[in-house]
Amino acid sequence: MKGLLIPILFALGTAMCWGMYAPALGNARSTVKPPHPDFWSPFKPYVFIGVAYLVIAIAGGLIAMKLKGDTFSYDGAHAAARNWGFIAGILGAAGAFFLTNAVISSKGNTALVMPIVFGGAVSVNAIFAYSQLRNSVNISPVLWVGMAFVVVGVVLVAKNTPHGAPSKPAAQTPEAQESVSTTTATREGGADSPNTISDKA
Repeated sequence: MKGLLIPILFALGTAMCWGMYAPALGNARSTVKPPHPDFWSPFKPYVFIGVAYLVIAIAGGLIAMKLKGDTFSYDGAHAAARNWGFIAGILGAAGAFFLTNAVISSKGNTALVMPIVFGGAVSVNAIFAYSQLRNSVNISPVLWVGMAFVVVGVVLVAKNTPHGAPSKPAAQTPEAQESVSTTTATREGGADSPNTISDKA
């Protein structure tokens, strides 16, 4: 268990970052509607998502390669790192693109989107591993039970996660305020008030 502590911590860090991805993206949405001049499309933040990918992936990758004593060559035997790394980058960027669209089309309902993303990713990974290893290892049927639990978990989390800002009391128009004031005055001193009836009696 001691040897698994570091990878578990890194995995938790990934979950935290990806779990906050959609809420951060929700904060990047425009607060006005077109044709307001301050409106921006949902894909304006997506450009800077790409910038962040470039900065962290390229700068971080180069620094980590240097610390590990790696070379900066991507030719020959190192071509697989280039080719599959590019494919993985496409998948990551496409995933971010799909997630952006999911958050937009769900009107910011990340409680629905994120459980599907994480639960679905685990299931896709398991299915791919099964397709690659089914002829060489024994696949436990518990795998399918676990995937069923993932689906149930996604539904439960999506259904019970609180979302949305607390409702604010509607602001009253001047006409409504005047109506309330008139009604109050009538009740306090008008002809139909208890005091007036008592005086007449």
